[in-house]
Amino acid sequence: MLLPFGYSQDTFKPDITLNKLENFKDSSTAYIKYPYNKKRVKLVKVANIVGYGGTLVALNSIWYSKYPRSAFHFFNDDAEWLQMDKVGHVYSAYLESNATMEMWRWAGLPRKERIWVGGLSGVAYQSIIEILDGFSSEYGFSPGDFVANMLGSATFISQELAWDEQRIKIKFSFHKRNYGEPDLNARADKIYGKTEIERSIKDYNAQSYWISANIHSFFPETKLPRWLNFSIGYGAEGMFGARSNIAVDKNGNVTFDRSDIKRYRQWYISPDVDFTKIRTNKKGVKILLYVLNSFKFPAPTLEYSNGSFKGHWMVF
Repeated sequence: MLLPFGYSQDTFKPDITLNKLENFKDSSTAYIKYPYNKKRVKLVKVANIVGYGGTLVALNSIWYSKYPRSAFHFFNDDAEWLQMDKVGHVYSAYLESNATMEMWRWAGLPRKERIWVGGLSGVAYQSIIEILDGFSSEYGFSPGDFVANMLGSATFISQELAWDEQRIKIKFSFHKRNYGEPDLNARADKIYGKTEIERSIKDYNAQSYWISANIHSFFPETKLPRWLNFSIGYGAEGMFGARSNIAVDKNGNVTFDRSDIKRYRQWYISPDVDFTKIRTNKKGVKILLYVLNSFKFPAPTLEYSNGSFKGHWMVF
């Protein structure tokens, strides 16, 4: 993923012909409008080409080179992983759209231009990976993934066009799981990886995705803190295989069978923090807060799963 150059969203429509940097302030925070800068435009272009090109080369080396190439084909994986992978695609496309648009904002691209160019980058970047999947014998082009990618970019673009800001953000949370039994931990190591980074990408049991709405953006007269969000999350448990908890080898022999473990969905309600609403004049801190805003803030949470509610003092 490309490193985002991000600042608070601008909620005005100033004259784009300004030849110097101007600060516009309202009662909540300071918004910065950057003038068009040819050098920054070139820099952003190079960053996108080099950054994404390098990512594709790394993916090919680490991932696709391990499997034979094939003729382009489709693969329907909509029934896998209780759709956690699909939500992950929505999140990835949304995040890449957001980050890319902020880079174009920094370069001074006009409002609608940066929204469309940046916003469509998310679905474009993700779809190129889908095409690579389509030529891999192990995978295939997933129409469901493509739709999820489009939804992620559309979520970003629609809010920018309507409000000039992201009032409803898509966020992610993760914690590495210990499954408590040797066979389960061995299975998790095999299909999800052993390192923290591998698990954060692959272990759907340990991931949660959130839609996080800023209360003050919708109700500006409220006395609640400007950074307070209300969030709804989605997760899943009990998955030790894409469609079932049974694994077989190439000869059809069962190598793992934990069909006794129930696979189920989880729904969450929790408060959250919008870090971009925290006031600061330091650019480095603004970038840090922007990056942190991609993740759900740990907080007390109410979970609904298996037909009942239960509370958690803290969910990561």
